[in-house]
Amino acid sequence: MPRKREAQNEINAGSMADIAFLLLVFFLVTTTMDSSWGIQRKIPPLPEPNQERVDIKQRNVFVVLANANDQLLVEGELLVIDQIREKAKEFIVNPARKENLPEWEDVSVSIAKERITYFTGKGNIEKVAVWQKRLNAAELVGDFTITKQVISLQNDRGTSYKLYIQVQNELAAAYRELRDDLCMQEFRMTFSELEQLAKNNREDPSLKKKLKAIKTVYPQKISEAEPKNLGG
Repeated sequence: MPRKREAQNEINAGSMADIAFLLLVFFLVTTTMDSSWGIQRKIPPLPEPNQERVDIKQRNVFVVLANANDQLLVEGELLVIDQIREKAKEFIVNPARKENLPEWEDVSVSIAKERITYFTGKGNIEKVAVWQKRLNAAELVGDFTITKQVISLQNDRGTSYKLYIQVQNELAAAYRELRDDLCMQEFRMTFSELEQLAKNNREDPSLKKKLKAIKTVYPQKISEAEPKNLGG
């Protein structure tokens, strides 16, 4: 009598690897990465050959130094992170027109038109373009004062990433709050709301003009130097 074949209790796991692979692919495809944390910064273009060097006066530069001990030296003064925003706003606007803060220029429709005529006669196309933007802004928001401010951020190679992000956020917030105040005053909405409205209504050119006007009054100028060993 033939011997009965023993029952095989083994499980065929040949397809388990395929299933695991498919699940891995599924999660890789469907999972979204959180990209909201971070800072966008436009890298300046390389200077053109034989370009004339422009020296920036020290009074027009807001210097922020972050050392390896996560200490902040702002305009030669030791500050904490919560003090940077208001100090930066005062520097950007220079409301009292102090001699140790940035130089300023008054802008109005009549002044802008005079400058455009003058620089057109001189053949200075770049200056004509600058004052044309200012003219467009003055026609929308009225007279304003613009300063020659530049914020310079210098980090140590040992500066923590946390402090770096905090400083960047505070500097960006200084510009955002100034833009919000002007935008609320002129258009009854925050700058972020205006940006979103312009994004949702791309066919409306008036919204884009309003955005450009606010940015012309408060241009964001943050310069980052290569990290160095600044020490403690």
